[in-house]
Amino acid sequence: MKLTTQLRVDKFLFFTRFFKTRGLASEAVAGGHVTRAGERLKPSHPVRVGDELAITKDRYIFRIRVDQIPNRRGPAKEAQACYTESEDSIAARAMLADALKQDRLGMPSTPGRPDKHTRRRLRAFKDGQ
Repeated sequence: MKLTTQLRVDKFLFFTRFFKTRGLASEAVAGGHVTRAGERLKPSHPVRVGDELAITKDRYIFRIRVDQIPNRRGPAKEAQACYTESEDSIAARAMLADALKQDRLGMPSTPGRPDKHTRRRLRAFKDGQ
């Protein structure tokens, strides 16, 4: 097995299971959703041990430190051993998840699939806020 000291950032995100495909990881990096020290990266940018990355995925921000470079996309336990997420990042994601849940609970609900009249009322409620 070949040990590497660096890896493309899109491969790293794919190997560590932040994204389901390497193409999605590459799009996220190219779209500016992955930064190192506040600086946007290119998908081919090398990641090394000790780098600190901020990854934005579905409104959630993961702040991680690279602990080791993975050789493959293996099981989740193996992938999680390659990075350490900061305590602040974990707490911020939990707070955001709670806030999003509260927002959903505040929306009116309908029994079953809404019909035409109910959809109009939901749109009117949403536009009125």
